[in-house]
Amino acid sequence: MFLPSSDPALRCYLPVSLLLSSGWDQASGVPGGGSGSSLWSVGFSPRQFPEGWGQRGGRRSLNLRSLPTPHSVSDPAQGGRVCPGALLQPGLCLHREPYLWGEGGEAGARGQGGGSMEVRARAGGAGWKQRSFSVQIPHIKVGPEETPRLQYLRFASVSLYPSNEDVSLAVSRILKSFNYPSASLICAKAECLLRLEELVRGFLISKETLSVRMLDDSRDPTPLLKEIRDDKVSTIIIDANASISHLILRKASELGMTSAFYKYILTTMDFPILHLDGIVEDSSNILGFSMFNTSHPFYPEFVRSLNMSWRENCDASTYPGPALSAALMFDAVHVVVSAVRELNRSQEIGVKPLACTSANIWPHGTSLMNYLRMVEYDGLTGRVEFNSKGQRTNYTLRILEKARQGHREIGVWYSNRTLAMNATTLDINLSQTLANKTLVVTTILENPYVMRRPNFQALSGNERFEGFCVDMLRELAELLRFRYRLRLVEDGLYGAPEPNGSWTGMVGELINRKADLAVAAFTITAEREKVIDFSKPFMTLGISILYRVHMGRKPGYFSFLDPFSPAVWLFMLLAYLAVSCVLFLAARLSPYEWYNPHPCLRARPHILENQYTLGNSLWFPVGGFMQQGSEIMPRALSTRCVSGVWWAFTLIIISSYTANLAAFLTVQRMEVPVESADDLADQTNIEYGTIHAGSTMTFFQNSRYQTYQRMWNYMQSKQPSVFVKSTEEGIARVLNSRYAFLLESTMNEYHRRLNCNLTQIGGLLDTKGYGIGMPLGSPFRDEITLAILQLQENNRLEILKRKWWEGGRCPKEEDHRAKGLGMENIGGIFVVLICGLIIAVFVAVMEFIWSTRRSAESEEVSVCQEMLQELRHAVSCRKTSRSRRRRRPGGPSRALLSLRAVREMRLSNGKLYSAGAGGDAGGAH
Repeated sequence: MFLPSSDPALRCYLPVSLLLSSGWDQASGVPGGGSGSSLWSVGFSPRQFPEGWGQRGGRRSLNLRSLPTPHSVSDPAQGGRVCPGALLQPGLCLHREPYLWGEGGEAGARGQGGGSMEVRARAGGAGWKQRSFSVQIPHIKVGPEETPRLQYLRFASVSLYPSNEDVSLAVSRILKSFNYPSASLICAKAECLLRLEELVRGFLISKETLSVRMLDDSRDPTPLLKEIRDDKVSTIIIDANASISHLILRKASELGMTSAFYKYILTTMDFPILHLDGIVEDSSNILGFSMFNTSHPFYPEFVRSLNMSWRENCDASTYPGPALSAALMFDAVHVVVSAVRELNRSQEIGVKPLACTSANIWPHGTSLMNYLRMVEYDGLTGRVEFNSKGQRTNYTLRILEKARQGHREIGVWYSNRTLAMNATTLDINLSQTLANKTLVVTTILENPYVMRRPNFQALSGNERFEGFCVDMLRELAELLRFRYRLRLVEDGLYGAPEPNGSWTGMVGELINRKADLAVAAFTITAEREKVIDFSKPFMTLGISILYRVHMGRKPGYFSFLDPFSPAVWLFMLLAYLAVSCVLFLAARLSPYEWYNPHPCLRARPHILENQYTLGNSLWFPVGGFMQQGSEIMPRALSTRCVSGVWWAFTLIIISSYTANLAAFLTVQRMEVPVESADDLADQTNIEYGTIHAGSTMTFFQNSRYQTYQRMWNYMQSKQPSVFVKSTEEGIARVLNSRYAFLLESTMNEYHRRLNCNLTQIGGLLDTKGYGIGMPLGSPFRDEITLAILQLQENNRLEILKRKWWEGGRCPKEEDHRAKGLGMENIGGIFVVLICGLIIAVFVAVMEFIWSTRRSAESEEVSVCQEMLQELRHAVSCRKTSRSRRRRRPGGPSRALLSLRAVREMRLSNGKLYSAGAGGDAGGAH
């Protein structure tokens, strides 16, 4: 019968009956002056009273002299007269034992000078209600509605307490307003599901999850709370009285379940007297209801009176505040007095003894019940009105939220099923959630987002790390004024679901509340959004393909030969030799190539010469190939045909060579065997894979696109495994084998800047973003999202990206500005030039030696002397001419000299001249 409580403010649980003594003189109508008096009783269920009320000498009593009565507010001019001829004298009787119907089970006549009637109700039972109904005595209830409610009591009672349907609807609307899809319900009694029938029906209709757990007889909520924590449910509904609710919250605090990640909704109407300071955290999200009308003019006096009585009787502890039962009692008295007053005006109320076992009924019961339902009154618990069923209507429930000091009103529930909230999310002050708090931030090593400093072993704490995400987290901490502690995820994974329903990596740590934030290259996916919360994306990206490129051999000294393949050069050489041979034969066969070079020389008119000697036949194609020409001009049609075809051939060859030479000397050709994801899926020579347990792997695993399904089937079945544990491992595998790595485009761009042998194949396979992860229902999400948007508007994130992405060894791929050619590009042509010069000098020396040797023989001088004399003339820079030295008579014959002189003649501009016989030639004009 008495429920113990650990809260000192909630240890008095006593059955209470309120005695309304209204006596009047039936003859004269003067209060207290006649013999007739009536004693009325308003029965109600046992309620909770603060500890110490009435504890004196082992006897419990309460002095209500300091408690103002309703008439002092409603009609102060009456001076204590409730109605004409009546005087209201309040009094409380506190009993340990159950209520009895008088002595011996009957109603007894008491009072001074007249008859009186007293009705006492048995606590917790329905028998007294049935007997009350049988004799038509109205029942006024100020406690929660029974479940199930007896149908006949609807016409014999009125209730000032909110109906179960209204409380259930209020809780349901709050859940929808805050967008809490799943919840857990803790019930103190088995009737909980019937009381909250509308709430359960709403979950069934929406097909959301509502787990129900019942307290056992031990009243220890610890096992239930552990189950809720293991189920990763953050919204908890507690359907219990104030004492049990206080106990549950205290146990939840011991289990670490009163942080900002959990939301509690209490159905008790005594939420204002639950003093939770020092028990739960300041940032706890705890909601409850209150019926107090704090704007009522009598409310301050009401609180003052109860506070005074508390100090007189319970001075050992602090006054917790007015209990709802006291205010409901106050309003119940006013309702009864108002109804009796109206009844007394309409008819004379007589008093006669009424036995419990008697078949007689009270003749005024039905009339009084009708007047009770017609009462309209603005009381301490708000508007008091009743419908035809005796249920309270047109009232409001104030929705309160626990604040740092006391409570804060965040909305109002109206009995017409309307909810008015101040915000769609819990209005948590930033100073209560983030300011001066230390958050545990889980992360994972990933260049350039999070990296260890080179000297990290000599550092400690957050200073060990650097990178884009580290700088961004520092900016957020300065903006939102919180502290943080960075630590690496234990298993080194981003997070993926396991067959048993659990999660690995950073996702698992957020679900298990091991971390408050996850800051890394953390991809936002629909599957992760179901179990954790994300901020707005701080970076947009997509899946791309990374592969190594064969840059070709480095440009060498003979790279000018690269525009043509060796086969082309070989065929060009063969073509040159073929043209030379054909030209030589055609010139020999054609009679038009045989001519007299000196027609004016009459001594030998029959001598014909052919200019296409074997040497000239080889030299003529060279001049045409080099587009320089020569002194040899074809005369016959056949030789001209050969020359024209060769010139056309060389025109195409030289043009093609020039065009390709520029590209080969400036751009190194990249050899990529595949160009898209489709090409990658259609071949098997190149392996491809992703990071294990990452968002990219999940993308292919859940994709419905045929190409991506084939790629996933290949990756899943390939042995050895094509999945890697980290990006660095994937990059190394790309560089050392025929392997394509599927990763986010931002990391692709970063690593391409560091290694010029890496390239991106094709475009993006999807579009997504990186976000900051938080436990489901985290109160920090909105503040962090707003801070990220602010950093984006201030261009801070773009500045951080340029800081960590630029500065690599490779320029941007879109940078195609012309660059100067170095010796490594065209040095080979200098080698050819030097070799040609060396050969020319060598040939010239050989010719010099050969000529001086013959001259020495003809002049009969030593070879050295002849060489010195010839060398003296050769190195003389100013002399451009010299006399020809004569041969001795023993030299060649005159006829041979004459023929040689003829051969040395040349035709120039139509004139004959001879290098050796200028005077003779001049006489030939």
